[in-house]
Amino acid sequence: MQLTLVIACALTVGILTRAAHAAEPSELLRKAAIGSPATVDHSAWDRLLKQYVKTGADGINRVDYAAFKKGGQSQLKEYIHALEATDLASLDRPEQFALLANLYNAKTVDIVLNRYPIASIKDISLGGSLFASLTGGPWKAKVLHLKGVELSLDDIEHGILRPVFKDPRVHYAVNCASVGCPNLQPEAFTGARLSEQLDVAARAYINHPRGAAVAEGHLVISSIYNWFKADFGTSDDNVMRHLKAYADAPLLNQLKSVMAITGYDYDWSLNDIKR
Repeated sequence: MQLTLVIACALTVGILTRAAHAAEPSELLRKAAIGSPATVDHSAWDRLLKQYVKTGADGINRVDYAAFKKGGQSQLKEYIHALEATDLASLDRPEQFALLANLYNAKTVDIVLNRYPIASIKDISLGGSLFASLTGGPWKAKVLHLKGVELSLDDIEHGILRPVFKDPRVHYAVNCASVGCPNLQPEAFTGARLSEQLDVAARAYINHPRGAAVAEGHLVISSIYNWFKADFGTSDDNVMRHLKAYADAPLLNQLKSVMAITGYDYDWSLNDIKR
């Protein structure tokens, strides 16, 4: 009885000790080398994106997963490992953002390639929580190691990028391998061009029907603006302001005549190239 109690206490202390030393994801970005000239080499990812991401006639960027799995996944894994070894604290904020967005997207593609062919990323369940096992998707599983910290895709998006940068354009940077998601860009993000690239990504999504579509006076927008409404200003009015800030003339004119958001939509189909 006493031995059992001692073992139980030891296990409890061990668990609590590990918990006490476990770093929060956002702690990885607690420091930044503001003004640092240090940059990260994303050329390998850039080459892979240019080779395997194709823009369809419907304006959606799709990935040639079959060709990628056959000819590019080993290079992809090497790139991911290189990013995992990078010292984030040596980078300024734009470089940190670019690294994390690229890492998220690269690992998402890698996970899909490991299970391809599939119809949806939600068909992949890697565990991570009871909720994840019920809903599907790989987002809560610890699939990356960055400076000794285990990270899930959710940790990068919701534990670091969103709370640290507080920029709604995060949602146009990370791609969940779904048709309904903002495009996987055909080039790597870089610190030097980050703001420009995020604006381009936001404009492309908002001006596409899966971002915002007006028909007969009814406005249906992506579920992203509902799931993460707090990032766009918490209210429907602020979401509308955000949409108008990036809307081009045809959509902008339609939005001016709309009084309210009618509904939300999202397509979880894999963003696979059409053959």
